[in-house]
This record gives sequence, C-alpha cells and structure tokens, in this order.
Amino acid sequence: MKQNHEIDYRVFGEEMQYVEVELDYNETAIAEPGAFMMMEDGITMETMFGDGSQQNTSILGKLLNAGKRVLTGESLFMTAFTNVNQGKRRVSFASPYPGKIIPVDLSRFNNRIICQKDAFLCAAKGVNIGIEFQRKLGTGLFGGEGFIMQKLEGDGMAFMHAGGHVFERQLNYGEVLKIDTGCIVGFTSSVNYDIQFVGGIKNTIFGGEGLFFASLTGPGTVWIQSLPVSRLAGRILQYATVNRKEEGSILGGLGNLLDGDGKW
Repeated sequence: MKQNHEIDYRVFGEEMQYVEVELDYNETAIAEPGAFMMMEDGITMETMFGDGSQQNTSILGKLLNAGKRVLTGESLFMTAFTNVNQGKRRVSFASPYPGKIIPVDLSRFNNRIICQKDAFLCAAKGVNIGIEFQRKLGTGLFGGEGFIMQKLEGDGMAFMHAGGHVFERQLNYGEVLKIDTGCIVGFTSSVNYDIQFVGGIKNTIFGGEGLFFASLTGPGTVWIQSLPVSRLAGRILQYATVNRKEEGSILGGLGNLLDGDGKW
C-alpha cells in the first residue's frame, strides 16, 4: 500500500507547460513557492515548514528538514493544497521558464531520485524533498551545479521541470555517459555520479565548456536537459550588458535607434 497521496494529473502546453493535478477528497499536493497557477473552489492552501512528509513530526525535525532546503537554495517553506470538498478538485502548477515538466512515479525507481536543486516543481504529499551531498572530494570541489543536489524520496508522484528539450536515457550496467553538469536534470540512485577533468591545455584555455564534466555510470535512468537555466540566464545577461557589434561601427548607432534602444 502506498504511503504517499495518490494523485491524477495532466500536463498541458509545449514550451511553457503547466501540470493540472486532480485531488480527491482530503488529498494534498505540495509545491514550491511561486509554482502555483490556479485552483478550483474547495481547495485550501497552507504554508508549512519543509515538505510536509511524515518522517519528521517533531519541531526540531521540521526545522532540520526546512534547513536542508536552504542549503539547496530553496525556500524554508512549501505550500500544501488540500481538497476539502467531497468531489474532485483541480489545482495547477506552472513551469518557471521554457522547458518541459517531467512526471515521475517514484515507486517505479526504487522510491528515490537525485535531481538538480532547482528541478523540483511539485509532488503528492508524503514525498520527501531532502538534500544529497556528493561524497567524493573532487565532486564536491569541482562539481559546480551538480555539487549539492536534491533527493526525492517516497512512493508517490513527483514533478520535475527542466529547460529546453528534455529526454530520458537508460544506462546499462557499466555504461558511462559524460555530460555537462548543468545539463543533468536527475538520475536514479543506482547511477554513480563523478566529476572528471576535461584535460588538454587547449581544451582548458579555449574550450569554453568549463574545466570539468560529469561522468554518469549505469545501471539506471538519467534525465537530461538541453538548456540549463544558468546557461539561458548567462546568455541573456551577455546580450543585456555588452555593446552591440552586429550592426558594425558605422550602422551600430542607427541600428540601435531603429529598434528602439535610443543609444548611440
């Protein structure tokens, strides 16, 4: 028998998706602050410490659970949405940036998935959202975005979000996949995660891809994104802060004026 609440869902949209969760009477979904989009009448909202799982019921346990979330860059609080009406009611949660929502039934993956710290969107009540430190020294020092990760534990539904195109890759026993640390969305607990040096002076100085990449060794399942939010933010910042060059030295000012920039 499942310990977590059993919820039904539908995912809508293409590039900017949202997930609609259907709740029976007294069922609850939990979500990150800011993920809420809309809900039907008969659903109540409650802000709470941590994820609302039943593993830590004492005040100290709840504080420790919430404190771990701060280490992953998340809020101390989460929001619970509970259906207090006798009929079915729906609540929807929206993706924060262009990409895909990934529904995951944790019971299919040995009740545990490791994911990037900003990947979690929402879940059925009872799913534990904890912290996962990479234990190896090299991984800890050079892991970048993959150093401190979240772990989703339980036997219910959880929803992750990632940027760009997202696909699922199955790794056989001993199979190795080398990947940019920011492109990892998550992986099952059976996958071994490590950091490797790119190597070569030209690669190090001129490669533009960083000094280290992640090495994932099977068996297990890996979810990969084509556009990490850090890469998207970096590109937007680059265009926002660097003087435009594409119009050339003569037409540069005119090009800025014509497209509304107004700077010469």
